[in-house]
Amino acid sequence: MSGSVTVRAGFIPLIDAALLIAAAEKGFAAREGLELVLQRETSWANIRDRVAIGHFDVAHMLAPLPVAASLGLVPLPVPMIAPYALGLGGNAVTVSRALWEALEAAGAPSTGDPAATGAALAAVVSARAAAGHAPLTLAVVNAFSGHNYELRHWLAASGIDPWRDVQFAVVPPPFMADALAAGRIDGYCVGEPWNTVAASSGAGRIVTTKAAIWPKSLEKVLGMRTDWASANEETLRRLIVALEAAAVWCDAPENHGELAAILAAPDYLDVAPDRILAGLGGELALGSAAPKRIADFHSFAAGDATEPRVNHALWLFSQMVRWGQASLGEDAVATVRATMRPDIRARALGLDPARHGGLQPVRLFDGLTFAPDALASYLAALPFGVDPGRI
Repeated sequence: MSGSVTVRAGFIPLIDAALLIAAAEKGFAAREGLELVLQRETSWANIRDRVAIGHFDVAHMLAPLPVAASLGLVPLPVPMIAPYALGLGGNAVTVSRALWEALEAAGAPSTGDPAATGAALAAVVSARAAAGHAPLTLAVVNAFSGHNYELRHWLAASGIDPWRDVQFAVVPPPFMADALAAGRIDGYCVGEPWNTVAASSGAGRIVTTKAAIWPKSLEKVLGMRTDWASANEETLRRLIVALEAAAVWCDAPENHGELAAILAAPDYLDVAPDRILAGLGGELALGSAAPKRIADFHSFAAGDATEPRVNHALWLFSQMVRWGQASLGEDAVATVRATMRPDIRARALGLDPARHGGLQPVRLFDGLTFAPDALASYLAALPFGVDPGRI
């Protein structure tokens, strides 16, 4: 293959940026005739805006962000697509040591069970309110993030009103553990390694995981402007092939030691390899317990983990509606479906597009079934939904 095409990609220092990093460092991109130039960013807002204005061609991106950009819900709105997913799962919820002690006293187990832990948190929230204490402050990485929606969904299913009973803050992932240690927040939802960093330092305790709240769910995607994708179809195809090879390599346990060493570099995560290995292997210290393996905590490739799932995107959109960020309508739903492009991935990998991108029902830990073609009825069944008087 003659020549080399440069692709500029932004990323946040998280384990789920591994596919882009491995594609560059292990030669998968070069094998496809691509020079993958990576740039680390601190916040998802920076990622979003730098893609919008053309500083980045593609980026490691929160799954809801391309949807929000295409719906015009963010500053500098521009149509975007997500033709490839960067893995499933990988998030956890971490709280301060003081809050964990209160949760443990209220019956929270060290198993990560979201129902039992949520019940304990509801008791603590109620007791704090009765004593006249300020609401707990919980941090998420962006308003348009799976973290925000999963955390709110967990709270609401546990009987905690996210509108009134807690406060939310937006904190960039690399700052989460420091914000917790400084006492600025009481807990957060973030991807690895920033839960393990807090647990290892003694600043926090991991109480539950995305894998428990919503098993095998979409987390990060390869996001880009629609016009860039249309103008660079062959480059995008080659990039997807390179990322798929990287995904298979990253998913293999025998490669995790080398991958952790690569990710630990100052230009990437700048975190000790052992703290990265914990997330790669799903070996997390939950509550007061010793580390244990969390089934399906994170997947880079297995189970079609690289497919951008339309049904998962529609659930995320339902939460945008639920929490007052978007309005439900046929045009909006069509935009969500058009943003997730499993057909592009399928064609790049020589797969049948008709066998990918289905609209299967979705179930979270609360047991309610989300049918992608019945958003209104699903929203009507959820507690603490949109109240126009509170928006």
